[in-house]
Amino acid sequence: MRLSSINPLILLSSLATVILPTSAEYVLRSTSLGACQEDSGFTASLFDVVFTPDNLTASVNMIATSSIEGHVIFDISIWAYGYPIIRTKLDPCSSNLPGLCPMTSGKMNNPFNLPVTREAIEQIPSIAYTFPDLDATVQVFINRTDGEYAGESVACLEANISNGMTVDLVGVKWASAGVIVLALISSAIINGLGFSNAASHIASNTLSLFGYFQAQAMLGLCAVPLPPVVKSWTQDFQWSMGIINVGFIQDILTWYQRSTGGTASTILDTLHTVSVQVQKVKRSMPMVDSAVGLAQRSVSTISKRAIETSYGSFIVYGIQRVAFRAGIETTNLFLTGLTFFYIFMIFAALCVVLFKGICELLAKINLIKSDTFSEFRAGWLTVLKGVLYRWLLVGFPQIAILCLWEFTQNDSPAAMVLAVFFFFGSLITLGYAAYRVIRIARRSVALHRNPAYILFSDPHALNKWGFLYVQFRASAYYYIVPLLIYILIKAMFIAFSQRAGTVQAVAFIILEAGALISASVLRPWMDKSTNSFNIAICAINFINSIFLFVFTDVFGLPRLVIGVVGVVLWIANAAFALILLLMLIITTGIVLFHNNPDTRYQFMNDDRTSFMKSQTHLTTANELDALGATARGDGKLFKRTDLDDDESAISSAGNMAPRTGSPQSGPYSNRDSLRDSARNSMRSSFRAPVDPVSGTYSSDPQHLRGRASGSMRAPSPFGASASSTNLSGHLSQGGGAQAAPKTTGQR
Repeated sequence: MRLSSINPLILLSSLATVILPTSAEYVLRSTSLGACQEDSGFTASLFDVVFTPDNLTASVNMIATSSIEGHVIFDISIWAYGYPIIRTKLDPCSSNLPGLCPMTSGKMNNPFNLPVTREAIEQIPSIAYTFPDLDATVQVFINRTDGEYAGESVACLEANISNGMTVDLVGVKWASAGVIVLALISSAIINGLGFSNAASHIASNTLSLFGYFQAQAMLGLCAVPLPPVVKSWTQDFQWSMGIINVGFIQDILTWYQRSTGGTASTILDTLHTVSVQVQKVKRSMPMVDSAVGLAQRSVSTISKRAIETSYGSFIVYGIQRVAFRAGIETTNLFLTGLTFFYIFMIFAALCVVLFKGICELLAKINLIKSDTFSEFRAGWLTVLKGVLYRWLLVGFPQIAILCLWEFTQNDSPAAMVLAVFFFFGSLITLGYAAYRVIRIARRSVALHRNPAYILFSDPHALNKWGFLYVQFRASAYYYIVPLLIYILIKAMFIAFSQRAGTVQAVAFIILEAGALISASVLRPWMDKSTNSFNIAICAINFINSIFLFVFTDVFGLPRLVIGVVGVVLWIANAAFALILLLMLIITTGIVLFHNNPDTRYQFMNDDRTSFMKSQTHLTTANELDALGATARGDGKLFKRTDLDDDESAISSAGNMAPRTGSPQSGPYSNRDSLRDSARNSMRSSFRAPVDPVSGTYSSDPQHLRGRASGSMRAPSPFGASASSTNLSGHLSQGGGAQAAPKTTGQR
């Protein structure tokens, strides 16, 4: 073999050697053997070969059935990433292979060692031992050498080769999950300290990164044949879909399924007697296509919902492939994802309750100030609801995919009931939450000509429903609806098209293209940096969808092209994920050690920070204003209004008819008076403090940081004219006997 023929892979091999651990002993192994032609005279239900070049032997453990009789010769070809590496012929008689010279019909189930010459080992390049998730295949044609059928192929066998090196690493899973969890906890602490702007940015980027991890996992759940490195890379992020293998949990789920009328699969328990073939890319799939053509749906417990070949082995693909690689029985996959979704939700709720108890205890023993985390301690139940809603939104992709897939599997009656409950419950809950957000935003636009006013000024609405809109700019509050539709349609194609990988790939291209176009045109996120972060994720997801379509091999591309595309997908996504993780870690670290984290971020154009008035300061201001109003005899002025339920304000304002001859009288006076009265009632809680010198309301809005209002911001209620108009209007309607004080010259 010429080493120059593999030069395109040398650079990739060097990179993999640097970033991945090396084994002390070189090993090549194959664990499945399939037929690559119909009517093959040699089949194997178990095939396990381990080749160690140091001792010049290959250990073979095989349970096979042969219908071939006579002398034969083996025509062996080895392919790496679709490129032919070795082509040789082996005569079993000259090699003294037991039972193969001549071949006899019957069963073969005796393990044996096959000697390998040093000359043959020297033909294997070193890249084969070090490159992760080696995409190599051995194909053997058994040809007759005697009789009238001399030279004809009587059997074809194909085996995949692995070197034990993989990018499916436990460390990658723990590192990615740990960064997500720590970033979310950091954002919660920063928000509790009052730095809502910085907390919003960290939480938004963290959830966007988590969504990218879920998109990577969805690639692995597709039924498209994937190169080995892509299967391993996407397996690194299946934890984001709740696919986590814990031994005792699997035992409980198997018991639960059987006790509720289901039949559990036992493929993993029979690997010592049966081979399982993981679906490979179509360019090397003659044996899979043939096996599927000969396959039958088994009714036995061992192969429930897996394709069983005519010679006793099994083929897994798509969601089943992910379950098999994770060490989870296919019939337990749905319950596994559901269990971990529920566990994480309970864990989040316990964290909120525990943090509430710790804060109260520390405040009681004077280890923290009494006003530390005061807003959280006062409204922790609302915060708890918001946390559970947020986790429901985060886990909606896994719930949608696994529940919809369970509808096609019917593992047990109880599992079907759980699938119906969780899918429709999650969908209805998130749909209702989105409806509430849109309703509140439209009410805010009608009353204040700005959706941000009520969305961000009401702590109850912000803590309960804010998970749906805080990551977007105020005018893009509706964007959560197309986002939910995008997730739902994507889940449907993954769950319902497990036998049509090409359909899934085309659907992914359309969906990801739509997501990228909408994100680039609308730019719905809160600011420029957050938009750039999410648009980059949409762009890489679109590129991945194109790669996924390439893997379907509908264009009949050369084998080497598809092999290289798989490596490029791994390297590109690994580099992109590393950059995003470093950005999130560095940003979160800087914010945690910054005196005023909010100053690191530009204030949003929707003026949300102006409306996010501290509930503690608001309560104090209301009490002082109410005391002053009571002393003047106009206590009705400071009636408290709930911003999350403006119907009361509108209905109360509807009873106030405009006076005859007033400037507001006319055909639209009732509507305008209703709107203005409701707006003034809503704003009464946010009046500026009384000037101690003049005894009037100050016209300088200090609490707005002295910034000029943006184009989307409603007119300030703190100006002189507004103050005098509002005050006089309330006094004339409330007391009737006391004249409104003049406010001329205040400005």
